[in-house]
Amino acid sequence: MDLDLTAAGFCGVVLAGGTAARMDGVDKASVELGGRTLLELAIDAFLDADEVVVVAPEAVPTARPVTFVCEDPPRGGPVAGLLTGVDALLRRPRLVGVLAVDMPRTTSYTMRRLREASAGHDGAFLADASGRRQLAGVLDAARLAAVRPDLEGQHGMPLHRLLAPLDLALVPATGDEAVDVDTWSDLRDLSG
Repeated sequence: MDLDLTAAGFCGVVLAGGTAARMDGVDKASVELGGRTLLELAIDAFLDADEVVVVAPEAVPTARPVTFVCEDPPRGGPVAGLLTGVDALLRRPRLVGVLAVDMPRTTSYTMRRLREASAGHDGAFLADASGRRQLAGVLDAARLAAVRPDLEGQHGMPLHRLLAPLDLALVPATGDEAVDVDTWSDLRDLSG
């Protein structure tokens, strides 16, 4: 897929700091699907991004240059991870993409659809077949800054609470885009 030159001002944050409790605590970012790690697949989803930050406990080598950062204290949840990732960006983006590392079928095409759907809104998120919002989205950086809690308030905060005041478009997933790998059987199902 060719680079989208209209995506200027778009940066990405990959959230890779979860506990993977249902997968025996394995580092999901290092789990492979089709010979590639979930982290590599997540970074690929940000093909059009000016810059990508990965929020994870440890840095690992990646083919594309990315910035690694960890929220303080670690394991603060998706809100703390997202905001820590935004703070680590070298550029001030117009749009911020966010993606959980365990959604390997979310691609750069998905992110393009989310960016298009966010026009006229505060952002857009991918929705699964049941209409449930997934951890794959695009947010207007200024609107995100306007609803940002203080440092203490963001640790452990549910993502839905941060996003509640925002006008978000929901984009129906196509194929396996919204599938997240929470268990080993989820991984097997995607591999099959």
